[in-house]
Amino acid sequence: MPPEIGSLGKQLFLVIFTLLPIINPLGLTPIYLGMTAGWPQEARSSVARRIGIYTFFLLLAATFLGSLILAFFGLSLDAVRIGGGLLVAASGWRLLNSDPESANEPHAEPTDELISSRAFYPLTFPLTCGPGSISVALTLGAGLFSDGIQLDIRSLATLAGLLVVSSLVYLCYRSAPRLGGLIGSTGSIVMLRLSAFILLCLGVQILLDAGFKILRVR
Repeated sequence: MPPEIGSLGKQLFLVIFTLLPIINPLGLTPIYLGMTAGWPQEARSSVARRIGIYTFFLLLAATFLGSLILAFFGLSLDAVRIGGGLLVAASGWRLLNSDPESANEPHAEPTDELISSRAFYPLTFPLTCGPGSISVALTLGAGLFSDGIQLDIRSLATLAGLLVVSSLVYLCYRSAPRLGGLIGSTGSIVMLRLSAFILLCLGVQILLDAGFKILRVR
């Protein structure tokens, strides 16, 4: 096997198997179902497609430009984690206090503006591509450009890995409504409440991790 092909494969698997467990699109499908409850299948498919696209570009920016962006605004990675944790916790709290009966009521076709805005915030950021995955992408980018900015086969492999991860995110969300059909209306309400509580806990955990890290450094 040529060395270039081996390096390509190693970098590709590194990106996929580092980011995918952090993003965990299968684990996020209940939250996705809860936040698109009552939407027709066509609208949910559109949201899933946009989440996949937004996830790709967010990861791409974090990997190739993340360090420069943080330096430009004078931000630390801990600040990104804390801000993301607050957003996740706020989304969970809002979902926890939503009306569960509305999940079983027929809804009109969501507007394209609503689909686009909901797909980016909060479904893409900070839920799918949140502080954890952004931190990993920043780390991948730092290792990629440790010898200076250069586009080589490892950069192409990283790009391909980000594309694979984003495609898997889309496929998981695209198939999520089948789960909702299996569990029924009562199961949907239970899933909505549980996913909201889990989401709130995730936000709190992100805040605790960032806070403990700051305390340890001090």
